Amino acid sequence: MSWLDRLADNVEELRKAGQLQQGGRSAEALPLLDRVLDASADPTTRAYALVQRFGALINLGRVAELGPAMTAASGAVREAPDPYLRGLMHAYAALGAYLQGNLDRGVTHLVQASRSLAAVPEGDAETAWGWHDLAMAYSYLGFHGHALTAIEQARQVGAASGMASELFAAPGIRLRNAVSLDHQGDTDGCLRVLRDIDAELARYVATGADARLRPSSKTVYGYALARRAALGEPTEADVTALLADGGDSVRSRDLQHLGGVCLHIAAQRPTEALRRLDAVPVSPEILGPAEPARLRSICHASAGDHAAAHHADRYAFRLAAQRIDRLRDGFLDGVAARLDAQETQRDIGRYGDETLTDPLTGLPNRRQLERYVAAMLARGERAAVGVCDLVGFTEVNARHGRHTGDLVLQRIAGVLIRVMRRGDFVARFAGDEFVVVLPGAGHTQAAEVSRRIAAAAAAENWQALVPGTPIGVAAGWSEVGTHGRTLTAALAAAAGHRKPA
Repeated sequence: MSWLDRLADNVEELRKAGQLQQGGRSAEALPLLDRVLDASADPTTRAYALVQRFGALINLGRVAELGPAMTAASGAVREAPDPYLRGLMHAYAALGAYLQGNLDRGVTHLVQASRSLAAVPEGDAETAWGWHDLAMAYSYLGFHGHALTAIEQARQVGAASGMASELFAAPGIRLRNAVSLDHQGDTDGCLRVLRDIDAELARYVATGADARLRPSSKTVYGYALARRAALGEPTEADVTALLADGGDSVRSRDLQHLGGVCLHIAAQRPTEALRRLDAVPVSPEILGPAEPARLRSICHASAGDHAAAHHADRYAFRLAAQRIDRLRDGFLDGVAARLDAQETQRDIGRYGDETLTDPLTGLPNRRQLERYVAAMLARGERAAVGVCDLVGFTEVNARHGRHTGDLVLQRIAGVLIRVMRRGDFVARFAGDEFVVVLPGAGHTQAAEVSRRIAAAAAAENWQALVPGTPIGVAAGWSEVGTHGRTLTAALAAAAGHRKPA
């Protein structure tokens, strides 16, 4: 059963509003959502409608209205507690905070959204779209690795609900990654990503799957191809048609405008491209504040004015560097650790007192781990126990210093928290060693969690934090509670079986 089918009333109206938004028609969805709010007194129905209304205002770029809309949505979600609704609200709130220029608050909402969606017991189509929207929020805020992880989760949940994978193509994630590389001077890397996007679209067209693409995705494909053409690599696709099919969001309008600039550059009309670039301002949040400056540099280079091109490139690079400085060095996982510490202090019944918490990561420490497992064994339960340590951590401390080593530990703590299943337990045991407990799990579930740890660790941008020092995770597994095995014996056995996760 779909999550929407559990609501008390107005199910079809809400479903139609959702379909309108997914089809790039948020302006049409707004009055429908307002009618639902006028007609329904059910708390959960109203909460869902208010969250969707908040998302529609974000799509339309109505920034002045976001504050009151977010207040109404968050208040309604508190009255109708549900992990899916909390996750969706926080994903939209992250985007809203970003549009309002508050990156710190946006990052906090990202962490809360991820945890709430991960706590949904049974995924369905709505949950898949929730992960999709979280992926978009990660991407806009610049966390490209986290965005790819979230969109893969959306595909998996969607596939289980019979949804076509093309609905979660999300080319915007890779497009923002590509232009970010170009802003930092890695044009070859940018072109590699843009070629992959072009090839993906060609596969969809060849199989007829392009008909199932969302309108907003088509605009993104159009801009990716236009951007590639501006860099000197033309495409066979009908870029103009793709750009035109994007719906009413402010993001699509800006991409259409900048796409036209790129097409003029590709057609060797740099003067017209510059005129169009100056004619209409675009939001700096769509592709980053450096994108207009970088396009200006390409225009000048095409016109043969290399001094002006160099000046524009330096400005684009400076804008990109300012953005990176705000995102790097474990910022996301530092927020996650602080949230964990706050939750620990609020919930004395869960962790006891502050002596049971690791101050660096906010995770339970060895003492709390022992208490947790002892209580579990007293109930006659069993669990899979994993011992995880960092590969390359000694070199981190030697080459980059202990402060950077602490940032790496915080980031790995965040990785472990994100990939755990609902009800799993994570603790920092000692040094760079972490222990995870999977209640009721066996070898199959442990292997799946190990795979997720490896994928999430590999997706981290370690190069930005510890340049030249690869980081990995080695994990070994055992069981506790089986054949009377104690925690000490299980940890020893798991440590003896450690291998790269």
